[in-house]
Amino acid sequence: MTRKDKAAFVSATLAELYPRTSIPLDHEDPYTLLVAVVLSAQCTDKKVNEITPLLFAKARTPQQMVKLSVEQIQDIIRPCGLSPMKSKGIHGLSKIIVEEHGGQVPRTFSALEALPGVGHKTASVVMAQAFGVPAFPVDTHIHRLAWRWTLSTGKSVEHTEADLKKLFPKEEWNDLHLRIIYFGREHCPAKGHDPRKCPICSVIGRKELFK
Repeated sequence: MTRKDKAAFVSATLAELYPRTSIPLDHEDPYTLLVAVVLSAQCTDKKVNEITPLLFAKARTPQQMVKLSVEQIQDIIRPCGLSPMKSKGIHGLSKIIVEEHGGQVPRTFSALEALPGVGHKTASVVMAQAFGVPAFPVDTHIHRLAWRWTLSTGKSVEHTEADLKKLFPKEEWNDLHLRIIYFGREHCPAKGHDPRKCPICSVIGRKELFK
């Protein structure tokens, strides 16, 4: 099978398994999504969803968030890990959104990536899920599975993103990146995985997996 054939097989298999996709981070609007994605770095979605209601009870808009101190934000989000960095990022990005973007989350990659604590992956999630702009955010699950399925060499997250964008139609990106994440969690974990029983690895998995 060529890479294109493998990509088509992955797309069809995942679409059948996950006909409807929704982002696993609870949110109400682009701003609460942005904050949730920032909190999700090196933290489970489950834990983020436990913490965001506590944070948003205090401040659910950038205007409200800037009225909190960095220390107040940090006290709330501490269970998510990396709280010193994340609290500064959330406060800083809220300040810029208020002062430079009229209180609205910007709708371009460049403007989002210019915000404190917002990298390319975070910007891609917001652009895809809040604004419907085609993007392919690559997290650890996607990076790992793209290598397992021989869709990418896996040299870097950036390289994997570029490879996947070439293989899959742009109109599939926003749903597909979520489908791969769900599949990685439910069927293709990093440890304790039996590729012979995996609906995808059993067909196109790397030979190294079966040793």
